[in-house]
Amino acid sequence: MEHTEVMKPQTLDDLIKILHKIFESDSVNVEEVQNIMESYESNPQEWSKFAKFDQYRYTRNLVDEGNGKFNLMILCWGEGHGSSIHDHTDSHCFMKLLQGQLKETLFEWPDRNSHGHMVQKSQRVLQENQCAYINGLHRVENVSHTEVAASLHLYSPPFQQCQTFDQRTGHKNTVKMTFWSKYGERTPFEATLSQENN
Repeated sequence: MEHTEVMKPQTLDDLIKILHKIFESDSVNVEEVQNIMESYESNPQEWSKFAKFDQYRYTRNLVDEGNGKFNLMILCWGEGHGSSIHDHTDSHCFMKLLQGQLKETLFEWPDRNSHGHMVQKSQRVLQENQCAYINGLHRVENVSHTEVAASLHLYSPPFQQCQTFDQRTGHKNTVKMTFWSKYGERTPFEATLSQENN
């Protein structure tokens, strides 16, 4: 992959254009994507039209389909909302904080023979405008009970399902991924019904 000249995106639209250029290639330069996403300074006036919250669970809101190479979405986390432990089906995952704080907990892959509690590897708290590259099993949580959070996620390649894991047993389930909204518009209710909570 050619290294794109590092340009600081001034707006969310700029960021999307730069990402389209970067992903013209078939290979992903993780450091470059992470740097570009982190250099975008969160501006709620630009992304709030995509940020749709639900009082009961976090939401996945599609912003851009990246010419089939990536999905860019805003995840909205109400007070105390969190994901299950999950993977990203071998996709690259970048998570940039737009608002608030999120705690990420990484886990060891459960041993095929083990039937016990999943082992935690590490934890970190991401602050506004930080961007993390995520590889492996993790859970994301808004641990605040007074503030909402919003994060910008890029997944490449896009995926339609992932595996979730029970922390107590390591048992896994395959779940279908859905969007609460697409391009700022609520998706039909039937399309959002799924087993996912990740």
